[in-house]
Amino acid sequence: MQEHQFFKRYRMEIRLDETLVELAVLPEGYIWREWNESDIERHALTKYRSFRDELDAEVFSCLGEYYGCLGLMADIASQETFLGPATWLVCSIRDGELPQDCGTIQGIGVSDQLGSIQNIGVVPEHRGLGLGRALVVKSLEGFMSARVKRVVLEVTANNLNAVKLYRSLGFRITRTMYRVAPIEETAL
Repeated sequence: MQEHQFFKRYRMEIRLDETLVELAVLPEGYIWREWNESDIERHALTKYRSFRDELDAEVFSCLGEYYGCLGLMADIASQETFLGPATWLVCSIRDGELPQDCGTIQGIGVSDQLGSIQNIGVVPEHRGLGLGRALVVKSLEGFMSARVKRVVLEVTANNLNAVKLYRSLGFRITRTMYRVAPIEETAL
């Protein structure tokens, strides 16, 4: 019999009609890439590189493998309520190098009034520079342009940096839930 573990997660919400959202600013050496359907694989690879060694790859096994991320990204992008203006890539640009995708975020319109942020990811070598904050703010700008009033996201409670970031932007915890995931067996 396979054993299971429980992961505490928060549903967090921001009311865009009651919150002054800052402008999305990237540090020098980074650029925005707006949503383009031909970029599904780029989003999936960036998501995979962001999550493969993180706790969320245990919570959501699909995030621990590239093809799982590709399938998840294709699912998100194919939804009727997918919001391109709330979906972005961040690319690093350095002299003499090709742009490197290093951050991703996706947005879905749940209803006329409610949006949902999906899978905010920044690859490890680009963390600590404000890219996660910029991605969330840029996505919120996209939701505002679609006249969405409230935006939700879910985060694993142990991801303290992410919870702190979302709170600093005006998100509030509205629900605590537990996700069940199988404990992976390892060969001895």
